[in-house]
Amino acid sequence: MLRNVAVPLVNTVSPFEFAVACEVFGIDRSEQGVPAFDFAVCSEEPGRPVATAMGFTLTAEHGFDRLAEADLVVVPASGPRHGGIPEALAEQLRAAVERGAWVMSLCSGAFTLGKAGVLDGRRATTHWMHTTELAEDFPEVDVVLDVLYVEDCNVITSAGTAASIDATLHLVRKELGAAAASTIARRMVVPPQRDGGQRQYVEAPLPAVEADSLQPVLEWATENLSADLSVETLARRAMMSERTFARRFRAETGATPHAWVTTQRVLLARRLLEDTDASVEQVASRTGLGTAAILRHHFTRQVGTTPQAYRRTFRCAV
Repeated sequence: MLRNVAVPLVNTVSPFEFAVACEVFGIDRSEQGVPAFDFAVCSEEPGRPVATAMGFTLTAEHGFDRLAEADLVVVPASGPRHGGIPEALAEQLRAAVERGAWVMSLCSGAFTLGKAGVLDGRRATTHWMHTTELAEDFPEVDVVLDVLYVEDCNVITSAGTAASIDATLHLVRKELGAAAASTIARRMVVPPQRDGGQRQYVEAPLPAVEADSLQPVLEWATENLSADLSVETLARRAMMSERTFARRFRAETGATPHAWVTTQRVLLARRLLEDTDASVEQVASRTGLGTAAILRHHFTRQVGTTPQAYRRTFRCAV
């Protein structure tokens, strides 16, 4: 079970990605039912300030030897991407992977993992601006373009900025279940999950619309997943034409309305399978997927196992 999390700092660390690790793993949410993590920030020289990319410094209490205790090592983005990393950090990253601990990079933190040699022979990603560079610097790495995050055994790499949130919540869901991930996401006021294979960004210009965001529609949809959530219904609620809504939706979420709704319904199904004794047919009805056959189809495609097998695994683990 994921309990012990450590974040190593190197010079010019990115404050945003570092803050994501702190927000997801560093806050005690035990009163909301989320197990508290033993969270530590580490650097090569404890007590000595480490420069951030934004002109201020951070000071870590622990040295890199603290990484040896971690169930998860989170490596934030830092720059420059070229040059070496402390050998003590490289050794700890390799040791973490070898002992089966999770190792996760956020944004350009993938370059740190590459320098430590833990990405060789693995699939990995980074910010879309740097994927070509990652592939050139580390030819033994299978760089996956234009996705939010990639999981390869016990190594997870994420794309830029907000994708860091998606990757960390994905791991929380995988280790602690949908309820824990949803609780953290709700506190952070972010969607509980975006699928890792979604596109990182959209270049097409968007038509002007009165609404600044579809967030109210998304929130309503997640609270009414058993209802009719067709493009027509959602567009009417957003007070847009269906064509404008579909374009705006893909720009804001990286997915089509149908794909996004299906993902949210599967997420709810996972939570119901974990936390209730509802039958598969009842779960299908309550999630808006209709029938057990349709639920099995989408669930197996997204989760990689059947609803019944998923329930046996996670209900036994509770």
